[in-house]
Formats: sequence, structure tokens, C-alpha cells
Amino acid sequence: MSGTTTDVLGEPWTSETIHFPPDEEGQVVATLVSRRAAEPTNRAVLYVHGFSDYFFQTAYAEWWLERGYDFYAVDLRKYGRSLLAHQTPAYVTDLREHFPELDSAWHRVTERDGHDHVVLSAHSTGGLVCSLWAQERQVALAGMVLNSPWFDLQGKAWMRSVGTFVLDQVGRRRPRRVLGTKAPGLYGRSLHRDHEGEWDFDPALKPLDSLAVHLGWLRAIRRGHAELHRGLDLRFPVLVLSSDRTTWPTEMGEDVHTHDIVLDVEQIRRWSPALGRHVTYVAVPGARHDVVLSRPDVRARAYDELERWRTAYVDR
Repeated sequence: MSGTTTDVLGEPWTSETIHFPPDEEGQVVATLVSRRAAEPTNRAVLYVHGFSDYFFQTAYAEWWLERGYDFYAVDLRKYGRSLLAHQTPAYVTDLREHFPELDSAWHRVTERDGHDHVVLSAHSTGGLVCSLWAQERQVALAGMVLNSPWFDLQGKAWMRSVGTFVLDQVGRRRPRRVLGTKAPGLYGRSLHRDHEGEWDFDPALKPLDSLAVHLGWLRAIRRGHAELHRGLDLRFPVLVLSSDRTTWPTEMGEDVHTHDIVLDVEQIRRWSPALGRHVTYVAVPGARHDVVLSRPDVRARAYDELERWRTAYVDR
């Protein structure tokens, strides 16, 4: 492990690089970003980003910091701060390849830094990975917040049946083959302040046009979906937030700002109960895919829902 340094977000954010055994591409690292609350606390949030993403959602972190939680975020291997020059961005062939990063982050938050009341928070693909990790590791969480988790494959029904069977076969034999379909980049442009959004993030770490999708990675995602669909048994309170609507636009327009244009929210709604025994699902009208990056009035409503859940189930 290298030492802690000032993060790219600037003070008071810090980051540390965590090293792991090499994989087939070579050296592997993850990055743990953190900021402490104003007063010493045993409470913390650990945040995990989505696909083609990294941690930059500081307004979300500040919401937790104001409520007395230290905030941590991990950039997983081959994403964002952790992407090395020799690596294929986001490329893994089993979602469990990310478990060591979560294990290491969890150890630092709990054992090293002494937090015994931890909320795990994750977005999109991170929501799938964290759900599977929490189930396998049986970690003692105070709660989990999933922001538009990726629980099924969007698109036509045949893609979730025969298409998934074909993907499993081809993805095993040719894992590095790139899926031909590419996102039009509308989502990234709806967020960035240099285009139609209000948020400042580094397009070198979060590309506006998203990352390439490799068949081996998508095969791993579908296997993760199948595990979730069989049912998990998470025994802590879970809050799932999503937009109330999905659309698939081909050009920039108002719908881009008021819908999830990445995932199918009906699938999120359908599969949220598969997480465990205590799941609260809230559809936030007019939200974007990353709910906390929605327009101000919409994200204010999302934070109201988060506050209601936190006070009712987490901070009792």
C-alpha cells in the first residue's frame, strides 16, 4: 500500500492506492478516497461507482458528512483513478475479481479506522457487485443504499433468454471481443457542466461516450444477474432508488434529463425484492440514471427519501 495523498478532488479529500496480485494484464491497484466528518465518529459510508465511472459525487458525500458520517469511496480496479496504462478499462471476466478491493476497503474502514456502523452505497453496476459481495462475505452493515442498481439486461426479451445463452458460450471463448453497440454519449453530456449538465468530472476518468463493452465482462454481468435472480438473503435494511421512467433517446432533448436513459427501471423495481428481507424501493419522479446527479428539485426529493429511510431504519 502506498501512502495517503491529497486526492484529485483537492483538500480535504485524500486517497490511497492499494496493490493487489497481478492479473493476466499485469499490475492491479484500487484507490480508496476518503474525507472525515467534522467530529470523530464510529459511523461511515463506503461508496462504489458504476460502469464507466469513478467517484466524483462530492455533494452526495457531503450529505452524509453533514450527518456525522466519515465518507469513503473506492475506485475499483481498471476504473477511474485505478486504471493503469497497460489495462483494458473495466475488464474482468468474473465480478468476484472485484471482491478483494471491497475486502480491502472494508478492512480499512472497520478494522483500521474503527468504524462499526457502516452504510454501503453503490451505483448501477456497483450495486450488483456490492449486493453479491455483501451476500458472500456476510458483512455486518448498518444498511445499504443502491442508486439505480443494474439488476437485469435491458433491451428485447430474447437478449435475456437465447441471447444470454449465446453470450455465455461466445463470451467464454472470446472474452475480449467488443460488443458492436456503442452508447451515443447523451448521458455523459447531460451531466457535464461543459455540455448540458452542472457537474464537473474528468472525461479521462469518466468518458462521455462510455467504455467499450467486452463479451467476457458482459458474460460476468449476466452470471451476476442470474445469482441475484435466484434470491439473496441480505439481513440489513436496503434502500433502492431509481427514476420512475426509462426512455431510449437518440438525440439530446428534455427526456434525457428526466428519465433513466441507461437502465430499465421496471427491471430494477421487479428485482429489488430479491435482495433480502428488508428492502425499500422508491421511484423518484424525473430522476436521471444517477439519481443524486438529477436536477436540483428532483435530487432534493431523493435526499428526502434517503433521510426518511436513514432515520427510520439506520440511525434509530
